[in-house]
Amino acid sequence: MRDFVLVEEVVPLYHQMNGGIYMNQLKTGKFISLKRKQKNLTQEQLGEKLGVSNKTISKWETGKCMPDYSIIKQLCEELEITVAELMDGEITVEKSVRTYDEEQLLDLLRRTQELETQKRILYGILLIVMGIAIQALSHTIGGSNIRDFISGLLLGISVAEMIVGAYVIGKSFASNK
Repeated sequence: MRDFVLVEEVVPLYHQMNGGIYMNQLKTGKFISLKRKQKNLTQEQLGEKLGVSNKTISKWETGKCMPDYSIIKQLCEELEITVAELMDGEITVEKSVRTYDEEQLLDLLRRTQELETQKRILYGILLIVMGIAIQALSHTIGGSNIRDFISGLLLGISVAEMIVGAYVIGKSFASNK
């Protein structure tokens, strides 16, 4: 197992986990809030400019979620910051060196979000397949009161699993639109 290593000296406000580099959502959220307030915008006003709700802006600012890659460029333009500054959660120092340009960062974010969506869809499919398997198992059990109870219990679990799987898949597709 890898140790958690802070790399703020090299890449500010990122951290490494299991070989990857992830944004610090809380720091980025606070930065969005700061820049919005510096521009004298309410969450609702910024949301209107970006075509999202003020609740979405609030989720970004509290670090509960990150802006979708499709809106990041517009968000950065409204806040007059770069994509790198958004990801770092602070204004870039003039002497800092960037190895990626904004288009590469946006493409990386897009691909990361696509992979997350694919992962959620696979989880949903897995739940449905497991539900079908448990349902098939429930039909093989029976014959006594206890076995009938277990069979009914398994049938209920399988139906619930398939419903949750369908919900996860549906939510994944809906979040892509």
